[in-house]
Amino acid sequence: MNIPSNARVYDLEQPRYFGAPVLASHAPGYVYTLHRHHEPGTAERRTSASGFMYTTEHSGTHIDALCHQAEDVHLYGRREINPSIQTSQGFTELGAETITPIITRGVLLDVARHRGVDRIGSGDQIRQSELETVARNQGTAIGEGDVVLVRTGNGATWQDPTTYLQAGGVSGDASSWLASLRVRAVGADNIAWDELGVIDPDLQVTLPGHLILLVRHGIYIVENLFLEELAREQCYEFTFICLPLKLRGATGSPVRPIAIV
Repeated sequence: MNIPSNARVYDLEQPRYFGAPVLASHAPGYVYTLHRHHEPGTAERRTSASGFMYTTEHSGTHIDALCHQAEDVHLYGRREINPSIQTSQGFTELGAETITPIITRGVLLDVARHRGVDRIGSGDQIRQSELETVARNQGTAIGEGDVVLVRTGNGATWQDPTTYLQAGGVSGDASSWLASLRVRAVGADNIAWDELGVIDPDLQVTLPGHLILLVRHGIYIVENLFLEELAREQCYEFTFICLPLKLRGATGSPVRPIAIV
């Protein structure tokens, strides 16, 4: 892949810090403390500092591994969960280390702009018909193997966890539609892709997109994206690059995705 010298790189990661928005089930999310300090009176003029980082895989901008969710105690590919797959040290199948680097065409569906709002709040799900309308109005085609990013506008509220956690999300029917297009991955600028606390009327579960995408179709989900700069410049098609860490057996990985235009 040849990248032009005048290409623009958009950083899609949110900053990591203690107190950033995180689901209660993943709290405290991210903690960093200095272990070694720069101090006078050492044996050398050169000094060194380093620290400890404690984080859950599902805090900050991250990608969900396929072992993250199950349906009737089965993972993607109808793998039955048993002690040889789910161990105290993580999963022996479908862990974060099995997510290959993602370098593919990406598309942005700017739903907040389509609605003419700064952000989409809770109680207002994004449905298939709306995603289709946004794609058509933008002139954005979605193809097999693409990564589809949905903008709710909540990425701009990352420094306000209370507001950020009250975001709208993508409905089950919209997730099913994207799965039918055989996309490689999806992502959004909210905490969980889906809207929190909403029970899908057909599947009778919360977070239906997680079941549909991860468990039934093997499609990855990237959460807590920063999409404001892409949206501001109306960059709806780009090269998307996302490199998960090789965290053996982990249910997800922190990522720093970028878009290149």
